[in-house]
Amino acid sequence: MIVKSPVSDRAFVRLWRGSMEDQFNTARWARSPHLQTVFGSLSLRVWGKNEMADASLETVVDAGDGARLLGCHSRQSSRRPQGLIILLHGWEGSADSTYMRSTGRFFYRRGYDIFRLNLRDHGRSHHLNRGLFHGALTEETTRAVANVCRLLPDAPCYLVGFSLGGNYALRIALRQTAAPIPNLKEVFCVSPALDPHKATVAIDAGFPAYRCYFLSKWKRSLRMKQRIFPELYNFNGILHHRTCMGLTEAIMPYYPEFDDYRHYFRQYTLTGDVLASLALPATIFTSEDDPVVAADDFRRLPNSANLRLSIQKWGGHCGFLDPFPWGCWYERRIAQMIQAKAQA
Repeated sequence: MIVKSPVSDRAFVRLWRGSMEDQFNTARWARSPHLQTVFGSLSLRVWGKNEMADASLETVVDAGDGARLLGCHSRQSSRRPQGLIILLHGWEGSADSTYMRSTGRFFYRRGYDIFRLNLRDHGRSHHLNRGLFHGALTEETTRAVANVCRLLPDAPCYLVGFSLGGNYALRIALRQTAAPIPNLKEVFCVSPALDPHKATVAIDAGFPAYRCYFLSKWKRSLRMKQRIFPELYNFNGILHHRTCMGLTEAIMPYYPEFDDYRHYFRQYTLTGDVLASLALPATIFTSEDDPVVAADDFRRLPNSANLRLSIQKWGGHCGFLDPFPWGCWYERRIAQMIQAKAQA
């Protein structure tokens, strides 16, 4: 665990230094944050046999109030599962994103059932709900995760979220006080976006390829939603926007429940003291060189007995590849932490 700049005592949220296995320390030539970020999503990482994908069964999950989410369920075929790992992708990712397939394969090979859950309007799920996706759909995602946990009710379940999925995972952990999921034991978050407004601005202001990537995928998703529900949506007048913030502001009339984009982003911002009341153990992995989420947001988090924070010097956004580009540090680290608790 490496922290270069001084921070207040309040910032140390179960922050650990530990042994070399706690630290991401890849080869010097592979430390570029853009190299780590881009290769983290390239399909070459999951070339070869993938037993998890071979066992995958597309599954529709009840998310309450008529909402349905689509996922991919991979059960162990020849042994009793050690537990269930639920994976939540980032914005405009899907159950088939490279990091989802890589992490799923890693844990499937270690004896876990895997469920890769799509958020609303991600993957091939646009037809399942008339309503449009937004980042504050906490209730339906929590209900879906609870129903996925019931697929293996007598075994421990773990939730792993990436970027926006990490933000969702933390919100689900926060809800465990009021409505606990009995066998959900811990959440792990890789590069979670604590402040979605700042992350959106960072995407627009940073490496141009990131803005083009997210805008292209978002616009494709909106066009698909419009084709399926032409009586509800006509985005033709706003798809000319060339920044994520511009399109966010322009799409707000489709969300009458929010006053404006600032009100919308506040609904799932997790800075300040929001995470102080965590009722479920949560571990965050992030890096100082992340081009999307700011490391300072994590250093200002409140003290919480249930929050463990690992700020690495390198790793980019959802990267942490070592040996580069096929090995993945956070996969190994999560497995070590689960195993250590199981043996305690």
